[in-house]
Amino acid sequence: MCGRFYSDKEIAESILRMAGGTAREVNIPKTGDIYPSQQALILSGREPDFYAETMHWGFPRFDRKGLLINARAETAPEKKTFKDAVLHHRCIIPARHFYEWDRDKNKVAFRYEDKSPLFMAGFYRRFEEGDRFIIVTTQANESMQPVHDRMPLILPENQLRDWIYDQKAALQMLAQPSPLLRSVREEEQQTMSINLLTL
Repeated sequence: MCGRFYSDKEIAESILRMAGGTAREVNIPKTGDIYPSQQALILSGREPDFYAETMHWGFPRFDRKGLLINARAETAPEKKTFKDAVLHHRCIIPARHFYEWDRDKNKVAFRYEDKSPLFMAGFYRRFEEGDRFIIVTTQANESMQPVHDRMPLILPENQLRDWIYDQKAALQMLAQPSPLLRSVREEEQQTMSINLLTL
């Protein structure tokens, strides 16, 4: 599962560089913690090269009561709500880390050991209010299992182009595991921030 993630200006600027010419047209949205319904910077395949754009997170539910923010990798290609988007409108959602809450409701951040960007697999659909994206989740790996049984499908950088532009390869990626990540609990993050302030 993924219900919140973190982005910063450095990640946004790296995504704009990846997108090349389209970057000139994009205003960097809010950075910091990104919540469902908020805008985030994503990469889509609207052009032969990566296309950077901002989009709101979450599909409106059919009854308009809340949002669908995640889709299960195992069943998304079969679900009426997701099938067309999975096949034709895949995207990448970059983040520094994402959050999950353990059984005691403690917030835990998951990131790469070297803090390099995470690239979460997603897809998008057109609604009355515009295009909106959703994050693909998969079974938790060893680094995530102590906290939750689901996690975002995270792709290595060398698979990003195939995820967006190669339908056959993308469908195969839905079955691959996400990489191992480091978990950092909220109290550790606060301690690190205090230490930096006192240096």
